[in-house]
Amino acid sequence: MKPILEIRDISKRFLIQHNKQGQAYMSLRESLSVLFKRNTSTQEDFYALKNVSFNVEPGECIGIIGKNGAGKSTLLKVLSRITPPTTGSIISRGRMASLLEVGTGFHPELTGRENVFLNGSILGMARKEIQSKFDEIIDFSGTEKFLDTPLKFYSSGMQLRLAFSVAAFLEPEIMVIDEVLAVGDAEFQKKCIGKMEDVNKDGRTILFVSHDLNAVMRLCGTTILLKDGSVSATGETGAIISGYLNLGKTGTSWEQVHPKPSPHFSKISLEVKGQQPNLILNIHFGVQCTLEMLPSFVAFDISNKMGAKVGQSIPILKPFIVAGKDEKEYLAEIDLPGLIPDDYYIGAWMGPHYHETYDWQHECVEFAITESPQKDRTYQHTQTLGPIVPISRIVE
Repeated sequence: MKPILEIRDISKRFLIQHNKQGQAYMSLRESLSVLFKRNTSTQEDFYALKNVSFNVEPGECIGIIGKNGAGKSTLLKVLSRITPPTTGSIISRGRMASLLEVGTGFHPELTGRENVFLNGSILGMARKEIQSKFDEIIDFSGTEKFLDTPLKFYSSGMQLRLAFSVAAFLEPEIMVIDEVLAVGDAEFQKKCIGKMEDVNKDGRTILFVSHDLNAVMRLCGTTILLKDGSVSATGETGAIISGYLNLGKTGTSWEQVHPKPSPHFSKISLEVKGQQPNLILNIHFGVQCTLEMLPSFVAFDISNKMGAKVGQSIPILKPFIVAGKDEKEYLAEIDLPGLIPDDYYIGAWMGPHYHETYDWQHECVEFAITESPQKDRTYQHTQTLGPIVPISRIVE
């Protein structure tokens, strides 16, 4: 059987304009004067995608992951024919439905009902076929109260519900889904993941871009890692995600290589003391600043190797850090809950208040839990039930 999608050496080039005068923002008068002067701007080629090639077999669910700017969304837009590739070719052997941005393919002046039929027509479906699925689409989306209201009055979450429902129930052979599900609430996200599992079991093909690595792990057997517009790795999802999360990890200590003039962490190290379920995490960190610094506080994020957040600890709930040119050192003690055996990562954040960040080091140091908090367990813990193991007992 031939692949349902063949992606052959796809590249996408954009032109970036640079202003030699170095003015990021200009007044209206300055902008008008530029029109009558010799053009002093330069252009630079930027490749969002570089020679991307892979095949997708019928019925596969493939995850696409990578850091921001890796080229994930551009790739899906090229596959969905929203934008053409600069070079390369795509062979598609199935009807494709794309869910890339909230409201894509919808008309804001039309009602929800009208947009269902419009979107179905774009997918190449007959009116009778759309009508047969209409009740299921509306029931799943939960938008029946607003069915005859123009889409421009829908919230982004309501638009997402309707758009996902159309894409899922009108049965395209290929579903292309970007990070758009993050717009929805937790309950609807859960419904979407369950529906995608059902869609995949029915033999339809899914390409799924997400920063939610747990969702990728649950849905996708194969994952593609993009880096700087190119395919960095392809393979079994668990192995690809594990390799992705281990990029740049530095063990139990971390040090700022190029200190910034603004307030910043100069170093972070940790040690784990005690035994499960009574572990204490000691985080030693240094703070340095060559500019004026407002009193600040710190927060420490704990995540597991799949990228799932275990929790956040804030040692003092009021600003207490003030540092000068000389490094100032601190020690934070965190009481850990009972955790399943796994690799865990610490991220460190610092700022004067929650909406202003001085420094944020993501997953900069790591530690491992090797024993269960319940030592008499006769079976293995499972990631699907979460990383925390509350200690419990039967009281007679």
